[in-house]
Amino acid sequence: MSPKTPFAHGANVQSGWAVIPGLSPLAALFADDAVTDILINGPNEVYIEREGRMQKTDITFADEPTLRALAREIVSAMGRELDDTRPLVDARLADGSRVNVISMPLAVDGTMISIRKFSHKKLSLDDMAASGNFSQAMSEFLKIAGRCHMNILFAGGTGSGKTTLLNAVAQHIEPWERVVTIEDAAELQVPQPHVVRLETQPLKLGRDPKEEVTIRDLVRNALRMRPERIIVGEVRGAEAFDMMQAMNTGHEGSLTTIHANHPRDALARLESMIGMANFNVPLRSVRLQITSALHLIVQTSRMRDGIRRVTHISEIVGMEGDIITMNDLFEFVRLGDGDDGKLKGNFRWTGIMPRCVRRVAYYGELERLSKVLGVKAPKA
Repeated sequence: MSPKTPFAHGANVQSGWAVIPGLSPLAALFADDAVTDILINGPNEVYIEREGRMQKTDITFADEPTLRALAREIVSAMGRELDDTRPLVDARLADGSRVNVISMPLAVDGTMISIRKFSHKKLSLDDMAASGNFSQAMSEFLKIAGRCHMNILFAGGTGSGKTTLLNAVAQHIEPWERVVTIEDAAELQVPQPHVVRLETQPLKLGRDPKEEVTIRDLVRNALRMRPERIIVGEVRGAEAFDMMQAMNTGHEGSLTTIHANHPRDALARLESMIGMANFNVPLRSVRLQITSALHLIVQTSRMRDGIRRVTHISEIVGMEGDIITMNDLFEFVRLGDGDDGKLKGNFRWTGIMPRCVRRVAYYGELERLSKVLGVKAPKA
C-alpha cells in the first residue's frame, strides 16, 4: 500500500467488524454503510459510490503484482481461480457482497475489482417511499401486487435498484409459501421462512464442461421442487424462456430482473432472450407467451441527482395484432431542477384503471386498491 493510505499493514480494524479475507486494506469502506460500491481501477485508483455519487478515495496499492495477489486471495477464498488463461471471475464474499475481477491482458491498465456491497439493512417499500424512490401510492400498489401473486419483471440499468426493489416486494409474499430463489451470486434477502436458495456453478478451468450449472439448469430443476413462487435474480439469456414457462404453468407471483432502460425495451430484450433458447418459435408466439406470463413491468432508474426512482409501473394488457400492448399505471414526471441540485418531479397515477381488478378482488385486496387510487374500483 502507498504511504498515503490510512489502511497500511498493521492498522487496527474497527472493533466488531468481521474482516473479509483479503480485504482488510478496505476495512473502513466495508464498515461504512453509506458506501454501496467499491471500484478498484488498477493499483492507483479506488473509487466508491456513496449515497448515489461516485467519489475517488486516497487508497492506492504498491503496484500491480500486489493488487493481483489481493484479487487472487479474494477469489480463492470463495473457491474460484484467477489465472492468465481465464483472467475473469465472478465471486461472492462471505458476507454476501458480490465481486467481479478482471485482470490483464483483458484489463489493459491492470487488475480491476468491482465490489457491490451486501446491505444488511432490509429496506421496505415504506422505507423507499419515504426516501423519495416512489410515492406512497406506488408503494401500496406494489404491496398489493406482491400479495396478489402478480408476475413482475423489474427493469433498469446497472445499479438502479432493481434487486433492492425486488427484495422489498418479496417481503409481501405470504409466510406459508415455498419460494425458490436462483442467482449467479446469492444476494436476495427474502425474509419468508420457507425459502430454498440456489446458486449457479461456473465452469472451472480444466474441468469437465458438464460440471457447469447455469441459471437455466436451476430454473428447470426448480420446477421439480414444488415451489409456489420462483425468483430469479436476473435473466440475461436463454433462461428467460424457462422463466416465462414457469410463470405460465402455475407459479404465479414469480419475480425477476432484467437490464433495460424502458418497459418497452425490457419486452424487446425478453423477446431476444427467448429466441436464444429456441430459434424456431415464431415471434408472435413468443409475444403471446410473454403477454400471458407477465402482469407488470416496474422500471427503475438511477437519475443524475444520484437518487434511484421508479419511473414507470406498466401493466401488460394483451395483444393488438402482433404488438404487445401496455398501460402505464404510474409514472414519474420530471419538472426541472431544484435549488439543492435534486430533480423536481411528481409520481402520479395516470388515471388508467388496472386490468388486474379481478385478480385483486380474488385475493381480497379490492378495497385497498380503491384507497390507493382514490377512486372506487369496479366490482370484478
